[in-house]
Amino acid sequence: MAEERIALPTDIDALTALLAGQDYVAGRPLATVAFLALRLGRPLFLEGEPGTGKTEIARALATGLGRRLIRLQCYEGLDATQALCDWNFPAQMIAIRTAEAVGEAGGALDRTALQEELFGPDFLIERPLLQALRPTPEGPPVLLIDELDRTDAPFEAFLLEILSDYQATIPELGTIRAVEPPIVILTSNRTREVHDALKRRCLYHWVDYPALDRELAILAARVPDASARLSREIVGFVQRLRTEDLFKKPGVAETIDWAKCLLALDVISLSPEVIADTIGAILKYQDDIARLEGSEAKRLLEEVRAALPMEGP
Repeated sequence: MAEERIALPTDIDALTALLAGQDYVAGRPLATVAFLALRLGRPLFLEGEPGTGKTEIARALATGLGRRLIRLQCYEGLDATQALCDWNFPAQMIAIRTAEAVGEAGGALDRTALQEELFGPDFLIERPLLQALRPTPEGPPVLLIDELDRTDAPFEAFLLEILSDYQATIPELGTIRAVEPPIVILTSNRTREVHDALKRRCLYHWVDYPALDRELAILAARVPDASARLSREIVGFVQRLRTEDLFKKPGVAETIDWAKCLLALDVISLSPEVIADTIGAILKYQDDIARLEGSEAKRLLEEVRAALPMEGP
């Protein structure tokens, strides 16, 4: 008996609760646009700084809805053969040589049938985009097209057919359409502008760094063993760092990583020495790390403690 599908959320609050069940704390604007994308069957385009939770929402949706997550990691030079499908050329050559050997031995060689076999399902290698168009018992999968800004304009143009009609044209097979549209989430770190033609096919949301209260809630969900006092210090210090002139500001992912590192070291409160020892968890460039050398980390920590309420354990 087929497993019963998990129904899509019926309102914004239900979607927020579904994401929270996967330890994803979504603000109201993000939850609203995500709900509309699900309700209207539209792709969701998320843009923002790295480490702000754009990729993670796709994982949370897939897990919460019991759907398969299919991820297409974008990179420079990505084309249709890596994204949609390719043919298994070594296997095709073996089939051709086998058929020729049969013909040389006196057997009948049906070239038309051979061609149909060579460009049939047995020799087709399905990549993420084609996999996302295939039906699955648990419901349409979540297709994550991650870091689209790493690709180029020709690949964006190739995506238009898939995002407009949830179909793809393969010369040897014709047009393949999704029985039910996949849930599509595209992300971009905005290293370049994505073309308007692609954005028009999507609902759009800019994912910014969270406010202090929401980042505290995120940390409580993802690192529940951290004390309230240590969490306030961690989030306050990271948020203070984001106001500095850094080459790469730390995202929420770095906040979570840093908290896990501090717990692994049994740290109960921040100090300039602890910050110096673990700064590589939140800053990834030497020029940024150098800015915190000497008394700078101590100064920032004092400012954080003066600004944050530190009552409680």
